Amino acid sequence: MPKPPAQTPSRASAGSANGAGSFGHSRAGDVFQLLRNGQARTRAELADITGLARSTVAARIDSLTALGLIGPAGEAVSSGGRPPSRFAFQPASRVILAVDVGATHALIGVTDLNGRVLCELRESIDIAAGPNAVLDDVLNHAEQLLQQCGRHERELAGIGIGLPGPVEHSTGKPASPPIMPGWDGFDVPAYVQQRFSTEVLVDNDVNIMALGERATYWPDAENLLFIKVATGIGAGIISGGLLQRGADGTAGDIGHIRVPRGGEVLCRCGNYGCLEAMASGPAVAAALAAGGVPARTGEDVLELARRGNLAAIAAMRQAGRDVGDVLAACVNLLNPSVIVIGGGLSSAGEYLLAGVREIVYQRSLPLATSRLRIVQSMATDHAGVLGAGRMVIDHVLAPASVERLVASHLQV
Repeated sequence: MPKPPAQTPSRASAGSANGAGSFGHSRAGDVFQLLRNGQARTRAELADITGLARSTVAARIDSLTALGLIGPAGEAVSSGGRPPSRFAFQPASRVILAVDVGATHALIGVTDLNGRVLCELRESIDIAAGPNAVLDDVLNHAEQLLQQCGRHERELAGIGIGLPGPVEHSTGKPASPPIMPGWDGFDVPAYVQQRFSTEVLVDNDVNIMALGERATYWPDAENLLFIKVATGIGAGIISGGLLQRGADGTAGDIGHIRVPRGGEVLCRCGNYGCLEAMASGPAVAAALAAGGVPARTGEDVLELARRGNLAAIAAMRQAGRDVGDVLAACVNLLNPSVIVIGGGLSSAGEYLLAGVREIVYQRSLPLATSRLRIVQSMATDHAGVLGAGRMVIDHVLAPASVERLVASHLQV
């Protein structure tokens, strides 16, 4: 099976069906969409649905079968004569490398084309070491993981990467990320493609977390906010069923909104009183240390809270209130049905959520909160890998992308 062309899709191409849903086009990519949900169909059923000639449908089935995207799925009940063959999506035919890069760790997973994680591994990194060092380390582990899963590079349909900072999604380049020295403007897709000749998509980590959480646990939620509270604080915004990146990829950067309690606390972005400077893991740890409680990191805060340290518990709840101050405005503006709280500090359980709920329900409009659910992430630290995989899957299985695969196969 040929590999897809080694190029980075633009935002427009990644989201465009280029005629999807209109079966006036006899494209294999459009026919494939009818099989993508896993339901097996016969050639006759596909011809009836699409209005295409059976010979055309048969040709498209042959092309998709040659790619391995679909395969035989038994026989239908015969109405007389030989039973017709049925065909179904084969999600195990290709795999995705899904990478969630954080400030201090990376989680790497291999998924099938349904987004099911086949294997994964976690490694410690230092994002401040720069893109070359971090990506080399990640890609070395990715190669090992593919071998561990018994898969080969030629089976890769694409690679999805989440980074802990703003990303220009159309190019895959980080854009002035505050905690990523040396990464600004670095061409991540081109660097990765020196090792893996496949499509590479890059996005902000909280965006892919929103994609992963929604796809796995909230598929019917058309309006969802995913809030990551960890070393940094950010929001992934899904509105009308679509991820909202904004004009330059910085939508959801709520960590640098000023909060009432912020005063003259200096944030690493250079401004004062930012949410991140008050409620992130390092900020909460610093506040506790200033009060004589031994804490240096967000992990220290979590451990203290788990042990019942009252100062840590109170600090976590206050961090939740600070996050709630910002989210109350977001609720009035965006009217989500679900707010998911994730990231490292969310693992402290109800302490953080209690503070968020206290302020959001108090300060948001009653109608906006009448059906609002504020919940802890169910995907936990796997949300990023799930979302990175989903980002790539939705691109490479889009009608236009499948059509390109068919065309490239025919040219071989």
